[in-house]
This record gives sequence, structure tokens and C-alpha cells, in this order.
Amino acid sequence: MNDADRAPLAAAMKAYAASGALAFHTPGHKQGLGAHPLLRTLVTEEGLRAEVSLADELDDLHRPEGCIKEAQQLAAKLWGADEAFFMVNGTTEAIHAMLMSSLSPGDEIIVPRNAHRSLIGGLVLSGARPVYVSPEQDEVLGIAHGVTAEKVRRALAEHPAVKAVFAVYPTYYGVASDLCEIAEAAHEKGVPLLVDEAHGAHLCFSEELPPDALSCGADLVAQSTHKLLGAMTQASMLFRKGARVPAERVRRTMSLLTTTSPNYLLMASLDIARLQMEEEGSALVARAVRLSEELRKAVNTLPGLWCFGAERMGRPGAAALDVTKLTVNVSGIGMSGEEAMRILREKNIQAELADARNVLFIISIADTERETARLFEALQSLSSEHEGKSAASVLSVSVPPNLTTALSPRETFYAAREFVPLMQATGRIAAEEITFYPPGIPVIIPGERITKEAVGYLLEMTRMGMKVTGAQDVSLSTVCVVK
Repeated sequence: MNDADRAPLAAAMKAYAASGALAFHTPGHKQGLGAHPLLRTLVTEEGLRAEVSLADELDDLHRPEGCIKEAQQLAAKLWGADEAFFMVNGTTEAIHAMLMSSLSPGDEIIVPRNAHRSLIGGLVLSGARPVYVSPEQDEVLGIAHGVTAEKVRRALAEHPAVKAVFAVYPTYYGVASDLCEIAEAAHEKGVPLLVDEAHGAHLCFSEELPPDALSCGADLVAQSTHKLLGAMTQASMLFRKGARVPAERVRRTMSLLTTTSPNYLLMASLDIARLQMEEEGSALVARAVRLSEELRKAVNTLPGLWCFGAERMGRPGAAALDVTKLTVNVSGIGMSGEEAMRILREKNIQAELADARNVLFIISIADTERETARLFEALQSLSSEHEGKSAASVLSVSVPPNLTTALSPRETFYAAREFVPLMQATGRIAAEEITFYPPGIPVIIPGERITKEAVGYLLEMTRMGMKVTGAQDVSLSTVCVVK
């Protein structure tokens, strides 16, 4: 098999770089000839030569007919889709494309309240109106899981004009809801299921992991190929399957949102990441699963530390677990997750994220016994150094009920705004999102009317020193509202 058959886009780039063509076109560094020495140390000479654009033999991402088309077709076949689209602006671009392809201004869409912030951007661009559904919360872990099919069915019954259902699958912590049942609920009403599968690009390569979104019946799926597989950061894919979302509308939306100067190194990394998974994906994911399970068992022998597993699954919003996500609860050694993450960083261990009780680690296709052994040693040291300390206080404040939507995210985005003291915000329409970690569920979303209960929750969470995101004034002395 030649290079073009294995990775057609990467092969075309290499062929152009080796052709000796004298470049009188963009980019300005002219295949590395004008690159600063520092850039040369960050990008190889061969990489700079291949970092080109606009040549006929390199195809056009907006209307692919050659090597890009072939590369996308190979990706679609591997992941079981009808079409694949290469993304050079991350999964954020894919989520925006999903919403704009499926919805028109004023349409309603069911969305989980713990969706990524890119969803709000997609609502602004599409002009759609959200119908929020609350995820299930795990009070022991202090994190949110997925939404249940029962809540989705109820929302569909209460909002018969809904045009689509949006799901996050799996969550950042690797917890998967019953997506097959959610897909069935959506399709019974004749509406498509759109899935943010940013953390699930590897799922279809192992039967030991939750089923992937496409196999569950999703119509559009956004994947972060760079998060858990071998693509470069910012390189993602959008998959389409079935006829519920018109193929031509997806293509037009993609062309609208995508830069006219896509980075070919990012696109080639998607082509090569696909090739890698086609060649050895099952073996690589199997190793990651094995290492994760071995590490989980070892961590659970350490005093004060706890890493949950499949034993907490099989409950509402938590049907299955991607075991390659290791959530280590550190409450038993008397510290917060953020404190533990800082201490581990001093030991040259960098976690993915931390919340009030947990530190999250990702075991990917890159890891071997060497890396997991180092992580265990660091956690063992953390446990022994802080063993015997009283357990950290447990967050007991409940997130207030969903607020009433007064304006759509798009209307809110274009509305005049002002800042008011938090104590005077009751009854005003929020112009910003306010979220605390944990539990990571937005307390207030742009366009919602702020309640007295929400203000009280914000005051209590800030008093406890919880980390706030989204707010321009992170002290929450003031909040941004519609003028």
C-alpha cells in the first residue's frame, strides 16, 4: 500500500514539498525559507516545507474533490459515519456547525445544563432557543453526570415544537448516559440527536468502553480528535450519519464557519491520526484500558485516596464509564482537588483538571507502564505525606432550580449591558454565564432571569472560596445584566 492510499492528504503535502516548486504564494515564510530560527526549532524543516496552501494538488477544504475528500472519506468509514468533516478550529467549530446545520432562528433545542460553553456560542450563531434539562448529580463525588432519557422524553412532551436534542457524551469525567435510549426518544419525535463527543473519539475501538455515539444512533457527532488520539491540538472532526440533517446544509455551514486558509499541518494530523487508529487503534486503546484499571486498583489501596469505577455506574445519568478517565477523590487526606493538583505539579505530574474534591487524570494511547508507574508513585507520596489529616469538608449547597429564560442567547448577545451589584441583581436578565467548579453546572446562563435563590447560592459559593468561571467580575461583587 502506498502513502496516498494510507494517508492521502499527508502524502500530497509531502509530494508538493518535495517537488521543488518555487513558491510565490502564501504563507509568507515560503516553505520555511523566511522562518525565524526559533520557529525552526518548534517546527521541523520538513514540516515548514509542507506548511503550504492553495496549490491545486492540495485540494480545497471548502469543496474537496481530491486528497482532502479521500482523507475525509477514510475517516468516515473508520468511525462508521456517512460523512466526515475536518475541523481546524477545534470541536467548538464542530458544535457551532451542528447547531447551525440543524436549526433556524427561533427553533427550540433540548440541551443539558452542563454543556460546554461552546454550546452558548452555537445558540448565538443559530438563533435557537434552549430548553434546559438538568443532569444527574453525584453527591458523593460532587460532580454532574449525564441527563436521563426520561427527562429528555418529558422535555419533548412539554415542548412539542423542539427541533433537535443535544447531548454531552461522555462527560469530562468519562461518565456515559444511556445515549441509545436518548436517541430513540429523539427519533420517535422525528428530530435529530446532536452529540458533543469531544471526549469519546476512542470509544469505538474497544468493547470494554461505552458504545460510541454514532453506533447509538446519533445524527451529528463532534469529536476532539486531538484530546485523546494523535491529532494536533485544535484538530477535530464532525461526523454526519443518516438523513435527518440535510447533507448539503452541513456542507454549507462548514464552509461558512471554516477559515479560507486552513492549516494543512492540522488537517494532515487528522489524516495521520485516522491512519494510526486504523492500523493499531484497538491494541492502543486496549493498553490504555488495562493500564487504567491496574492504576485504579492500586490507587484504591492508598490511605485517603479513592478512584471510582464501574461500581458507581448503572444509575440515572451514569450508564457506563470510560475507565481511561481516572478521577481521584482526595477528600480523605484533608485537601481540595486544586490543592492536590498544585502539589502534584511540584512533583512534575500535571493533571487534566481539579475540582473541590477530585483530581482528574487521562490515560491515553500514548501512555505505557512507565508513565502510570510515575503517576502512582506521586499519588503514593501524596497519600503518605498527608495521611491522617481530617477529611475535607463536603460541599452541601444544592444548585438552585433552572431559571426562566427571558431572552434567547442571541438576543442577549446583542443587547446593551451593564454591571450591577450582586445584591441588586434579583429580577434582572443575566448577560453572562456564571459557573462554579464543582459541580460545573452553570448557575446562570445568558438570557435567564436571576432569582433570589440564585443570588443566595452565588453568595454562599463565593464565601466558601469556590472557583468561578464565565463571570467578568470573578469576585462576583457585580454581575453583568441586560441594560
